[in-house]
Amino acid sequence: MISVKGIGSLSTKNNFVLLIRDTEIVGGALREALADASPEERPGLERAIALAESVAAATDTELRARWVLARLADAGFTGDVSSVAAVKALRQAERGLSLTAAVELQKAAVAHPE
Repeated sequence: MISVKGIGSLSTKNNFVLLIRDTEIVGGALREALADASPEERPGLERAIALAESVAAATDTELRARWVLARLADAGFTGDVSSVAAVKALRQAERGLSLTAAVELQKAAVAHPE
């Protein structure tokens, strides 16, 4: 089952970032592949399972922070994530994002700078 969560009620326009977690599906597929794997394939699949489990352990706030940091990096932003310029860059990268939503997402990125 895919778990879906959003940052609800960040604005009156229902502007939010949707988080989709499908790590259970990916983990299950990897475990199935491991069951039928050759000895040569096993180490790589075991590593992939460990990575999937690591990602699955991330909190929603951490996922939001990763998303914000990735969007800022994609936009070429290299400044201080806690700055007004970061909010502006995020809103330019995601044109439909409200100011309130951008600030809330920025807070997640500041709390989890990776």
